Amino acid sequence: MKEFIKVMKALSDPNRVRLLKMLQRRVMCVCEIQAALGIAQPTVSKHLKILEDAGLVVRQKDGLWVNYSLTDGGRSPYAASLLGNLRHWLAEDPDILELLKKSNAVRREHLCGPHV
Repeated sequence: MKEFIKVMKALSDPNRVRLLKMLQRRVMCVCEIQAALGIAQPTVSKHLKILEDAGLVVRQKDGLWVNYSLTDGGRSPYAASLLGNLRHWLAEDPDILELLKKSNAVRREHLCGPHV
């Protein structure tokens, strides 16, 4: 039951749901997520850690960048089920649609400087 509760708690915050919806579209770094959501970098990092601990997102280092993406759900059947359903949930929500439009325009090269 502990793993189930962890996944459910991870989705109890609206910004974490928004974050997952953006990651459904593409891999993003912290500065891109921060710019799209309009929240502070430490807050973004905290949300990502909660989502990572719940088995919903994974990070991968690429030079100076740390890229975040959705997991395949292999670690948790609860995470897998939730991620599968979340693809369809909120698909027509006006706030989510606006966020996705905004997040598509956000690029790390313009926010964080060139990749070294």
